[in-house]
Amino acid sequence: MAVSSTGIWARVVAICASALFLASYLVYHAHVGSVRFAAQGWPRPLYFAILVSHTVLAAVVVPLVIVTVLCALRRSLPLHRRIAHWTYPVWLYVSVTGVVIYLMLYVLFA
Repeated sequence: MAVSSTGIWARVVAICASALFLASYLVYHAHVGSVRFAAQGWPRPLYFAILVSHTVLAAVVVPLVIVTVLCALRRSLPLHRRIAHWTYPVWLYVSVTGVVIYLMLYVLFA
């Protein structure tokens, strides 16, 4: 299955945007530190369950993305596809739960 040049550029832009976000996130939290979740009751265990799974998978997805991209660049497409099969859903979960954590921390339970 061939990928169009538009599809390749979309993937490159997605990787660059994710890398830029990660860099800005790390710089921000290096200066601000952690922010305490103030809510009590049922939101608290839900927030921390999402936060823990997000944090663990965020650490896992970085090397997965690097290996996936390297396999694509080296034209090792069967290996690329096998690794991307795991990388994409983990990356998607981390992306969505990051937004959920932000909303819970700064909007819904601020």
